[in-house]
Amino acid sequence: MPADDMMQSLLKAAESAGDGLPPVEKWNPEHCGTMDLVIRRDGSWWHEGRRITRDRLVRLFARILRKDDDGVHYLVTPVEKQAVKVETAPFVAIRVDRAEENGEPVLVFTSNVGDVVAAGPDHPIRVETDPDTGEPEPFILIRSRLEALINRPSFYELVEAADVREEGGKRVLYVRSRGVDFRLGTAE
Repeated sequence: MPADDMMQSLLKAAESAGDGLPPVEKWNPEHCGTMDLVIRRDGSWWHEGRRITRDRLVRLFARILRKDDDGVHYLVTPVEKQAVKVETAPFVAIRVDRAEENGEPVLVFTSNVGDVVAAGPDHPIRVETDPDTGEPEPFILIRSRLEALINRPSFYELVEAADVREEGGKRVLYVRSRGVDFRLGTAE
């Protein structure tokens, strides 16, 4: 597949992000407790201490995951709601592609569970910095309060493509996607 066709396919996938997902935001079942399910920082899903290795099962659970106003992540069906533990973010952005749309740059991210989103007003990038180590922790919003931790190789690609601006005597890195500038941190 030629590169332009591939980019158009990615942009189309990003446009339809969320299509076909169950309406978990509309479901309001009673809270049924806490499930022994942990989504680790690396994006792996663990149930009762054992890793879930069936990709289809992880993707199924990812479709019914939501994060409520209380900051807790839940698996939700029309009849039950169970809390799960998320170490950092429920997903990992494992790839970033650069494209153009009407002459503007677009950053298209793919998650470990197959979500494809284009960074922009609806899917912002944010970077937290560990105050002790100075280590950046970058995220992109996938859908309705659910974020993906941007993996290190993808973050390095963003840093490599970033523009440098002078702010308050510091060099600050920014990337642009869909008309929005996202601050990545300082270049030191």
